Amino acid sequence: MTLVPVADVTIVVPTYNERDRLAELVDSLFRECDRAGVVLELVIVDDNSPDGTGGLADELARSRRMQVVHRTGKLGLGTAVVAGFAVATAPIFGVMDADFSHPPALAPKLLAALRETDADVVVASRYIPGGSTPDWPWTRRWMSQLACWLARPLTPIRDATSGFFVIKRQCAHGVAIQAGGFKICLELLIRGGPTRLVEVPYRFADRELGESKMSLREAAKYFVQLKDLYRLKWRAAAHSPRQHRIFTRAEAERL
Repeated sequence: MTLVPVADVTIVVPTYNERDRLAELVDSLFRECDRAGVVLELVIVDDNSPDGTGGLADELARSRRMQVVHRTGKLGLGTAVVAGFAVATAPIFGVMDADFSHPPALAPKLLAALRETDADVVVASRYIPGGSTPDWPWTRRWMSQLACWLARPLTPIRDATSGFFVIKRQCAHGVAIQAGGFKICLELLIRGGPTRLVEVPYRFADRELGESKMSLREAAKYFVQLKDLYRLKWRAAAHSPRQHRIFTRAEAERL
């Protein structure tokens, strides 16, 4: 009987109409993790994509260490991530997008940074030295930076709205997530109680294919989420001390 090694990290990828590049993403993720000596478990959470993303994910899972969670409709990125965490088996959870805006080569580097620093959370950051959003118009960049600035009293993380991060299982599993929107990282930073935080810079590549997850409705949900998290912080009797480290680009390339 062949023993299957325990996965080092489970990466959760929510999908909706991502069929065009899903196979390429899966190949890239497993290739980069294999190259780094990382045992990857991949969880695709599909919101009943009409383009057949879920069916393709099932086919890919036959030859990969993958799980596919099928949901009945477009229920939101936050709840998709929670659904992925519920079936994850590794001691470290990761989250990233399916559209290559988050570079697959960085995924094992985030895990390496977590191991090197014994961090609870490592966030891929657009808003520290070495990070960038080169393809964005100034209006989108300004709105994104404003969203992060509004979260600064809650967490020292500069890119608290990042959708690309790794987190220790104990800081994520079973956490009662209240927001169903796309800012799951901020929710976990507050409700999960991590104390050792790290940011690693990266270049955000705007999506080339597929459908953007940003909408006015999701933006409105973010303000409701902020209100709830500020209320939670004000009610708390004490806060754990936080260690926050920012990697330089050179340090990130060394990982």
